[in-house]
Formats: sequence, C-alpha cells, structure tokens
Amino acid sequence: MDFTTLEALRLKHPAWRLLVADHAPFIASFLHRCFITTHARALARAELASRLESHREEVRACRGGEAFPREATAYLDEWAADEAAWLRKFYPPESEEPHFDLTPAAERAIRWLEQLTERPFLGTESRLLTVFQLVREMAEGIAPDPAERVRELERRREALDAELALARAGRVARMEDASLKDRFQQLSDTARGLMSDFRALEEEFHGLDRKARERIATWEGTRGELLEAVLGERDAISDSDPGRSFQAFWSFLMSPERQEAMTQDLERVLAHPAVQSLQPDGRLARVVFDWLEAGEHTQRTVARLSGQLRRFLDDRVWLENRRILQLLRGIERHALAGRDTPPGGDFIELDAPVLSLELPLERPLFIPPSLARMEEVEALDASEEVPSDALYALTSVDKARLRDNVRAALQGREQVSLQDLVRVHPLEHGLAELVVYLGLASEDRRASIDDARTQDFLWSDASGRRRRATLPLVLFLR
Repeated sequence: MDFTTLEALRLKHPAWRLLVADHAPFIASFLHRCFITTHARALARAELASRLESHREEVRACRGGEAFPREATAYLDEWAADEAAWLRKFYPPESEEPHFDLTPAAERAIRWLEQLTERPFLGTESRLLTVFQLVREMAEGIAPDPAERVRELERRREALDAELALARAGRVARMEDASLKDRFQQLSDTARGLMSDFRALEEEFHGLDRKARERIATWEGTRGELLEAVLGERDAISDSDPGRSFQAFWSFLMSPERQEAMTQDLERVLAHPAVQSLQPDGRLARVVFDWLEAGEHTQRTVARLSGQLRRFLDDRVWLENRRILQLLRGIERHALAGRDTPPGGDFIELDAPVLSLELPLERPLFIPPSLARMEEVEALDASEEVPSDALYALTSVDKARLRDNVRAALQGREQVSLQDLVRVHPLEHGLAELVVYLGLASEDRRASIDDARTQDFLWSDASGRRRRATLPLVLFLR
C-alpha cells in the first residue's frame, strides 16, 4: 500500500478506472443489472446492446433526453477496449457474433460499491463461529497425535448423543431470528463471491489461451517443444492452489444428491419469515445451477485451449505434407530435365526401393498349430538288406524360385491358390516342392491355410508312376 504502487493502480487497474470514470454510476448500474444480478455469462452483442438501450432510456427519463447520445454498440466497444477493460469481448466457436462478459476487475469494483450501501441486517455471530470452526479444522488437520484425534471424535460423539437424546424427547433448540438472519447474510455474500471466483479463474485460463495463441503464431521450433511448453503452463494452473480448489469444488458440486439436497434446503430457508424480512434475492434459490453454468464456462475455456493445440498440429501436418509434395515435384522436374542425358554409372544407392507397409487388418487371425502325438515304439533290427544309394540320391528345391513363382502369379490378381499355381508351374520335385510351398505360406502372414477345405495334386515320379497328395486349401494374397 505504498504511494508508488497505489498511483500505478489508479492509472492502470480497471477497477480503479471504473470508480473514477466520468459516467461511473451509469456504467456500474448497467453492468450490475445485466451480469451480477442475473448471474449472466457471455451475452451476445445484439442482446446486450438492446438492454443498454433500455437502461439508457430509463436514465434519460431522469437526466434529460440529451444524456448519453452515442450508440449502444459504441459504448460496449469502448468498455471492452484495453483502455477500460470492464468487458471482455470474444467470439465463441459456435457463433460469428461477438459476445461480452464482465471482467473480474469490474466485478470487484461493483462488489465494493455494493458494500457501501447500508445492509438491512449486520451480524457478527456467524462470522465468529466460522472463524472458530476453521481454526478447529486446521488444528485437527495438522495434529500429529492419533490419540488426540480419537479424543476429539469421542467428544463430538458424546455431544451428538446428547443432542439426539433431546430430539427424541421432543426438545429441539430452534435458531433465533437474529442468528438466522446473520447466517443468511453470510450465505448470500459467500454465494456471490463464488461467482466472482469463477470469473477470476476463467480469466486465468483465458490468459493462458491468449499466450498459447501468440506462441503458436510465432513458433519456429518442433511440435514437441511447443506442446511441452503450453501443456506445462496449463498443468501449472491446474496444479496451483486456486486450480486444485476449483477441481475439488467442481467434483463436490457434480454430485446429484448434493445438488438436490442443497436446493431443497435453500427453498426451506428462503420461505422462513425472518429471511423474507431481509428481501432476499430470488435467484439465490437456484444458485447451484448458476454455479454449474459458471463452472461449465471455465471447463469450455480449457476445452478451447485443447482445440487450439489440435488445430495447430493439423496445420503443421498440412504444411509438412505440402513441403513433401514440393520436394517430390522438384525431384520429378530434375528427372525430366535429365531424361535425355542420364548420368553414367551408379549415381545413387538405395537400401530398399519401396517401403513394406502392413496394415493391422491385413493380418490373418491366429490359427492354433496342430499337435502331433508321439507314441513310443520299440525299434527293431532290419531283417533285410536296404540299399544305401537312396541316402545319397538327395534333391534340392530352390525356395527362391518358388517364391518368385508366387510373386509373378500375384501381379495380375488379388489372390492365387496353390493348385492354380501348380498348374502354371508344374511340380519338378513332387512332394518336396509342395512342402516348400507350404513353408512359404506359413511364413507369409497374408497367406491363408484352410484345413476345412482340401485340394488334390497329381504328378509323376522319376520312375513314371503317378502320385497323388491331398493338402489343405492354400491361398496366397497380394
């Protein structure tokens, strides 16, 4: 509260500028009627201008027809400018019309003006009890001794048992009218203060959103660095004391049971004659729904920040794709320019000419392997001579050649069966070649082996005898 600080606040703070404005009564009364009394948030420009016209006509009836001659929209734009900063002008995503909302600084000034008027009732009992209750809760929360906590809970239980016994006996202590008025006055002030807290927290998120937009517009680094910086600031607000308090309040308020109980209790309190003598605000009965609406505005602000980051990522991906297309076009132009005079020899080396892409849905489902049963049989000595020439008469199947046969067959069609493949490329080594084809199919995840369907294969061996083999249906897919 030194002189230099107060002088800077008088020149720069919107709340102080509102209090010393030339038409401060006109401005404060209108903002109080439109935003604070009705708990309104984000009013459209046309609706707010219409309300300002009605308010101006009421003032002109007292001040004369020449008072406040400018258009209503001009006043709104002036109050939303940086020189005043009493209204926040923005464009919601779902509307092209500008909307206005009260700034926390202007609301703070209007709340202070409300306190200058004489209250219908001024009490101190409820505030004193609140102080004692808060001190007790904090002392219990930091008490390290469990035995002390047990003694306190037992004392509360004894007090509750005594109160329960009195209630069962028909002796219930009713609150006096003075105490009821005192507590209701504190309830009303706290309820309106929560609305101000919502605006202040939403203003912090708007500042974060504005800073994020400025960073995105001038960012030259990588996407990961930007996301880390912006999300780090968002987490800093969410993890701060006001952010944690808001999340705890929002979680508590989202309970339907608590909402219903709060609404019923408020209706009962507002119907009491002592409270009616204070002429309470009728909107206090639905303050729970006003809190929910204000909390949703704050949540939508966070959602808009996430949407801004999403649009930034989409724009960067589009720019990167555009850059890739430009590089490809440049390669094509250079290739066309050197078509007539190609360079001699090897001028470039590629590890792989094409990329191997496999989509998840192209992979076949898992087929459990068939388990072979092993039987123990006693080995017997051979009773006759076996020619040993058969051990050296081995045949070699070229696996690469068979794989080339499959690739050649798939160039003109989407799939080919093993039977069709054998018709085009007859078997040269009989059953051994079929086994190699089966091995290729088992190694290829795009191939299919259907045990429920079979195919027959015929060929002639080296002695001219006809051989026949029955295999499962094998399909090679491109």
